[in-house]
Amino acid sequence: MSEHNTILYTGKTLTTGGRDGHSRSSDGHLDIKLSPPGSAGVGTNPEQLFGAGWSACFMGAMRLAARARKTDLPVDAAVSAEVDLGQGKDGYFLQARLAVSLPGLDHELAQALIDAAHQTCPYSKATRGNIDVAIALV
Repeated sequence: MSEHNTILYTGKTLTTGGRDGHSRSSDGHLDIKLSPPGSAGVGTNPEQLFGAGWSACFMGAMRLAARARKTDLPVDAAVSAEVDLGQGKDGYFLQARLAVSLPGLDHELAQALIDAAHQTCPYSKATRGNIDVAIALV
């Protein structure tokens, strides 16, 4: 880590039991049961949590991009995330699709906001070149 970076926030969680366990944040705001993806278990799974985190972060990055262009995101803007857990010849992998809805915005402006967000969103940066990602304006 660079000595010139400023840490804005550190999320702290403790997970026990792996994919069939329990996760809790240090502040108690997150306290969830985990279940393997596709199982009949009552908990969520890491892929859903990753999708929720990425879509929330992406929305924030679009909001900043809109502000820089002196416009606002529509109140009903939404980002849907699909995160796949797959298995190939080299083992397990992730891939993801984000579907962005920006009702009422001009297509060109909406696409510009999506493109800007994909360049600045920390989740997008972390996944770039590491997993297959598709982002679509719907």
